[in-house]
Amino acid sequence: METRPLNVHDIPAIIALMDLGSPFVRPRTESDYWLYANLFSGTCPVAVEGGELVGAIIAFRSQNDPGDVYMQDVVTHPGHRRRGVITTLLNTVREVGLRLGCTRLYLTSEPENTSAHRAWSRLGFANIAGDHISNGISVITDYKGPGRHRAVYELRLA
Repeated sequence: METRPLNVHDIPAIIALMDLGSPFVRPRTESDYWLYANLFSGTCPVAVEGGELVGAIIAFRSQNDPGDVYMQDVVTHPGHRRRGVITTLLNTVREVGLRLGCTRLYLTSEPENTSAHRAWSRLGFANIAGDHISNGISVITDYKGPGRHRAVYELRLA
């Protein structure tokens, strides 16, 4: 498996890959992926195996808090799960974050996504304390806007 930064030639393949993450990951527009490939490729690694895109993380260093890297979308092709794809990509994002002087990786997830909760916990992420518990997961009400309750996970760097 090869990992490399997202590039504009990956746009059709990454849209198709993100579509496989439904219902919790949804593809963005071609313009969004063009932006990610041109302005954030260092924190947007993709995994390629046999010429096929098999995993990706779309992440951004915060401009408001440069110590943070927010991971917006994380997906592995269903036929390549449990083979270390996300661990490899996560290590890439972690290394870039450390080089940039970041101290935290974080992401959000829907409380219904109990598989994500198990995966993030297994990868060393802590579920940040919220204001209520749903499905055994700590959740922050309205975290991403009204009615958009989210579980928040963080991994401290350094």
